[in-house]
Amino acid sequence: MPTDILPLTRPEQSDSLIRCGAVCFVGAGPGDAGLLTLNALRAIEAAEVILHDRLVSDEVLALASPDATLIPVGKEGFGPSMPQDEINRLIVLYAYAGLRVVRLKGGDPAIFGRLDEEIAALELEGIAWSVVPGITAASAAVAAVGQSLTSRGRNASLRILTGHVMEGFAEQDWRALARSGEVAAIYMGKKAARFIQGRLMMHGADPATPVTLVANASRADQQVLASTLGTLAQDLAASDLTGPALTLYGIAPRAAAPALSDIRKQEVS
Repeated sequence: MPTDILPLTRPEQSDSLIRCGAVCFVGAGPGDAGLLTLNALRAIEAAEVILHDRLVSDEVLALASPDATLIPVGKEGFGPSMPQDEINRLIVLYAYAGLRVVRLKGGDPAIFGRLDEEIAALELEGIAWSVVPGITAASAAVAAVGQSLTSRGRNASLRILTGHVMEGFAEQDWRALARSGEVAAIYMGKKAARFIQGRLMMHGADPATPVTLVANASRADQQVLASTLGTLAQDLAASDLTGPALTLYGIAPRAAAPALSDIRKQEVS
């Protein structure tokens, strides 16, 4: 598939409404192409330009038209990343060229996907946009271990956190999260595991609280690490967990998880 960035020039504002294409923000889900929505599939197949995150799987990208231009604009936690302003600029410029643009985001665009910033850039230029939601990593992770994010008698609320953006992370209500029965889905939390462990135990969390990490949820190379808050950092250090992982605080794998995993592997093969 072509990956060259097209040469673009911005038209005069007077004819922008005639020349602008439509931009669709599409959730690519956690990786398994079978988890795409029908609307996401249609948008990907019809796109002339796809600007995609690093975590969008090759399986999903393969669904694009052979004539589509694929442009990686991904960010890597604590690693090299394309600046957000440059991503915004590319989205606007391809839309100005009159092309059908898909901004393809891993998981769901509205969860830690900087959706608001990219929509604001389009609205500033008067460019039309739409959003196709996707299955987020937290949903795929609990499905992998046969659990629920909420359960009657255990938790009626769910905290969704990111361990990647540390600004404001330390100011979370750790005391409330440390209470028995609380559940959190922590995105990109591997590098912050020791910090999370310390904060929660400092505020009274039981060291025996279950913690499950699911790496590459829904993909063929999915890995599951069952741990506890008290042993989280050392278990993670001793594991061979690779790739992006979601941390499920307060949730342990259900006994049926191996059977679910076997079914998923059979479907892949």
